[in-house]
Amino acid sequence: MTDNYQERIRIECHFWKKEMMENPSVLNKMTSRIQKKINSYIPEKVHSAITATIKTMVRTVLFGSQHTTGALPDPGIALLHREALVREKIKKYSTTGAAEGGITGAGGFLMSMADFPVLIAIKIKLLFEIATIYGFDVRDYKERLYILYIFQLAFSSQQGRTKVFMHMEDWDEKIHILPDNSDHFNWLTFQQEYRDYIDLAKMAQLLPVIGAAVGAIANYQLLKKLGDTAMNAYRMRLLKDPLQKDSR
Repeated sequence: MTDNYQERIRIECHFWKKEMMENPSVLNKMTSRIQKKINSYIPEKVHSAITATIKTMVRTVLFGSQHTTGALPDPGIALLHREALVREKIKKYSTTGAAEGGITGAGGFLMSMADFPVLIAIKIKLLFEIATIYGFDVRDYKERLYILYIFQLAFSSQQGRTKVFMHMEDWDEKIHILPDNSDHFNWLTFQQEYRDYIDLAKMAQLLPVIGAAVGAIANYQLLKKLGDTAMNAYRMRLLKDPLQKDSR
């Protein structure tokens, strides 16, 4: 059962990696143009607020300790059982995010703006939980850096996603030469890609009447996408070569 499961997720991870390296499609380019158009209508103070929130989040992840979770799980736990726990976490956080998005969406513009930092906090907490379940020590600065790359990978354009993926590929071979400070991480590109991605999914939350429904659905889907990206990002490190048996 375990061997069959590992072979199945190796195949899933293989196709996921191919997807990460795909060139931007016509639809992707069209979506990017729409996002830029939407950005031109959004007040600069809104962009500034989102940028400040994301910058604070990045610094908190890199230097803070409040996001650390409990002890690492028993290393003898099979990958099958680890991923069952991960899926439970994704479902839990997606439901929490949906509830929070519905409430703030129903509250109008000001409450919807308050949703951005809350949603980011929920996403980051989910990533820390997932990393710990897979057996990675989030107290390590370089593991927290990997978490930020997962976040960026999930919410970047196709062109940006390919660049991020290339940073993450063969991570355990690169980790020994990474610097021990935040200079390695380009937070400005990170926040721009994230801001552009969420505009299309989230700005309708600011509209009256439909805001609550949009907020709930958008938050649920954004958290689920993040969780799925994290699963494959850690599978890539654990399984490595498709022909190599899992050793963790």
